[in-house]
Amino acid sequence: MTQTRPVSSFLFHCILVVCVNLLCSDAASAVRLGNETDRLALIAFKDQIAQQSPVTTFSSWNDSIHFCQWEGITCSRRHHQRVVALNLVDRRLMGSISPRIGNLSFLQRIDLSSNSFHGKLPKEIGGLPRLQYLNLSHNSLGGQIPSNLTYSSELKAISLAYNNLIGEIPVNIGSLLKLVHLYLNVNNLNGTVPPSLGNLSSLENLFISENSLQGSIPHDLGRMGSIKNLALGENEFSGMVPPSLYNLSSLIGFGMNSIGLQGTLPPHVGLNFPNIRRLLFGGNQFTGPIPVSLPNASKLEYLDFTDNRFSGSVPGNLGSLEHLRWLGLGANQLGSREASDDLSVLTSLTNCTNLEVLLLGENHLSGVLPNSMANLSTHLRELWLGTNQIFGTIPIGIENLINLTVLTMEENFFTGNIPTGIGKLEKLEEAYFYSNRLSGQIPSSFGNITRLYKLSMYGNGLQGIIPPSLGDCKRLQQIDLSHNNLSGTIPKKIFGIPSLSLFDFSKNILTGPLPSEVSNLKNLETLNVAENTFSGEIPSSLSSCTKLEYLYLDGNFFQGTIPSSLSTLKGLRRLDLSSNNLHGKIPEYLEGFQFLQYLNLSYNDFEGVVPKQGIFKNASAISILGNNKLCGGIPLLRLEACPSQASKKQGMSRSLKVIISISSLVLFLIGISASTVAFIWIKKSRKPSSISSLENQNMNISYGALVKATDGFSPANLIGVGSYGSVYQGILDQIGTTVAVKVLNLQRQGASKSFMAECGALRNIRHRNLIKVITACSSIDFHGNDFKALILEYMPNGSLEKWLHPVADEPHQLRNLSLFHRLNVAIDVASALDYLHHDCQTPIAHRDLKPSNILLNDDMTAHVADFGLAKLLSEGTDNSSQNQTTSIVIKGTIGYVAPESMNFRIRYGRQCIDAWRCVQLWDPSIGDVHRKTSY
Repeated sequence: MTQTRPVSSFLFHCILVVCVNLLCSDAASAVRLGNETDRLALIAFKDQIAQQSPVTTFSSWNDSIHFCQWEGITCSRRHHQRVVALNLVDRRLMGSISPRIGNLSFLQRIDLSSNSFHGKLPKEIGGLPRLQYLNLSHNSLGGQIPSNLTYSSELKAISLAYNNLIGEIPVNIGSLLKLVHLYLNVNNLNGTVPPSLGNLSSLENLFISENSLQGSIPHDLGRMGSIKNLALGENEFSGMVPPSLYNLSSLIGFGMNSIGLQGTLPPHVGLNFPNIRRLLFGGNQFTGPIPVSLPNASKLEYLDFTDNRFSGSVPGNLGSLEHLRWLGLGANQLGSREASDDLSVLTSLTNCTNLEVLLLGENHLSGVLPNSMANLSTHLRELWLGTNQIFGTIPIGIENLINLTVLTMEENFFTGNIPTGIGKLEKLEEAYFYSNRLSGQIPSSFGNITRLYKLSMYGNGLQGIIPPSLGDCKRLQQIDLSHNNLSGTIPKKIFGIPSLSLFDFSKNILTGPLPSEVSNLKNLETLNVAENTFSGEIPSSLSSCTKLEYLYLDGNFFQGTIPSSLSTLKGLRRLDLSSNNLHGKIPEYLEGFQFLQYLNLSYNDFEGVVPKQGIFKNASAISILGNNKLCGGIPLLRLEACPSQASKKQGMSRSLKVIISISSLVLFLIGISASTVAFIWIKKSRKPSSISSLENQNMNISYGALVKATDGFSPANLIGVGSYGSVYQGILDQIGTTVAVKVLNLQRQGASKSFMAECGALRNIRHRNLIKVITACSSIDFHGNDFKALILEYMPNGSLEKWLHPVADEPHQLRNLSLFHRLNVAIDVASALDYLHHDCQTPIAHRDLKPSNILLNDDMTAHVADFGLAKLLSEGTDNSSQNQTTSIVIKGTIGYVAPESMNFRIRYGRQCIDAWRCVQLWDPSIGDVHRKTSY
């Protein structure tokens, strides 16, 4: 017994050693097999990388070094030599991602962001059971998000942002209950948002903005109790924000910008988000007031409500948001319409010492800028106040905002001078003062703003010379000083700014020649010096500005010929040389300007043959009016044939000429007869009407409504100027159609009387050939001054004056009134006069009938307008001796009567048939002349 025990023990130990060795051998084989799988997968991944990628990244990926030591590879200590992380961020790698990446079964982290990978996202990634972190953002990956991605149930972060992914968000993504971060923004995803996302109770960041997602926002998202950042903006959602989202009190960032959502904000929204720092709702259709509870969200840094339809006043307590850095309220309908109230928020905002951007432009804010705005944050970089109804002067203290880069004050009612201290804003890059009522000189201190690249001051009353110091702004790309009263010459120093692309000094009273130094502006695309008093020749050095697309030299005193050197300007799209003293022939090289869309050479002294090719083939694209020595061209220009062409037609037989002449005369007489019959028929068929021309007696139009309709009575909407006021084109919100707004200049003597006369005359008349008055406005403007205006029916074809005597800068200069049109216009006007004299309850004498007071609608029907000098005649006018001697003063436009009309007078009350000549009505009993042009 004692002999066998050691033997048995020995055998037991031997067996145990053999088993252990066998087990270790199998484990080693498994490790070697696993290692080889990972190595082969990595090699396959490398093989899919394009050769254009930097070779340094894979210099260590060779057989002499174990793959766990390759760059970007991390292996596990617990699982010996198994790859757990692939990290190749921002290596400029190109190519596709190999499906063999799915063989790295121990992978926990993949980060290939900020490269140039393309192709589809391999579905094999969804088979990695240990994967926790997946970042493939900032690449060019396409295809759909693999639906099996949810098999990686350990995923905590998915970032596929900034790619080209398409298709829908997988519905089952809501099963990844450990998910904390989901970034799918900036792709091409479509479909709806899966309600299952509401199951992600651990989710802190959800970014799905900048896609093409549609439908409504699921109310289930309100169940994400841990959410901190929710970005849904720049999609195609519709409807309203689910109320449940306003209960996500954990939110730090809430982005719903540029979606198109509707509705109003809850009054207590500021109380619901105690931790919010970014509230971005811009670019929607929210209405109603801005909640006064917002200051309760005391941590707010970025508040963006721009481009909505918010109305009412701006809450004056926003200044209590002491952390505020960005406040965007622009492009809304904000404004209390009480001049003393709207801008008080600026005083409140002086408490926001971190404020960097303040956007208040494109609203209805009114009032005077408070001097306290000088105390706004010195960190302020952008101040947008343009397109409001702000008046008064620009506060001098604006110079304290030393970090401003953008300043917009355009399209308001600012008066006075531009503060000279503006030169202290040395970081200013963009400055807009256009369409105001500023006066005085341009401060020379602008020369200190050397970073300035956009400067626009057009449409003011600025005077004096252009300061040479502007030439020190070497970064200027656009400068627009047009529509002012600037005088003197253009400083040559300005032509030393090589970056200038837009140069507009038009409609001033600048003098001298156009400096030859213009050749330095190599990047110039637009040069506009129209309507000044420049003289001399067009500089041949313009040929160096080969990027020119728009060249306007019209309305000056340039002389000489068009330089041949300008043939280098082959990129020109619009060229206007009209109303100068140019002569010579039209250069043939203009035929070869293939991009030229508009050419105006009218009112010069050009001579010779008009070319027929290129732009000259399009009669509506050129104007050559007022050049009596030109000939030839295409038939639509209706010029005389050039001598060489006329000689070919001398062979026409005399008999043929006689036949043509007789035929023309017969047709002419037939036309006269037909028109006469038509006129008599129209008169007999017409019935008197006493319906008021005020279409809606109850329509009340405020001054503010007219300001909005005409863009603040912008010069761009000015369509006419008369003796007692100006006429603007606009669109009234009340009726939604285009109207003409006649604004009376009440400072001119007789304007109020003219307004009353016109209202009295038009109150009880209505006729198809009389201008219709929609309503009238008698109110107070924003400065407390009396304001009176008539709102009239808009006539798209303008006045008869512009058709008979076209102006060089009119967009449609080849206007032509045929005999048929002229006769119809004459009949229309005669019908209107006959109605005024016979068919009104009280006869009316117009007393200022002329082409500019005859307006044409879209079908060329004539309407008599401007009853400012009209007189209501009592029934006994003709027989009253008292009235016969009451007035011997001739009313109307001084010096107007056309010479050819003096032999065609008929007495008051008679009908005029000889309409294509002229109609002149004269009644000695009232001593007034009623005039109408020749046709």
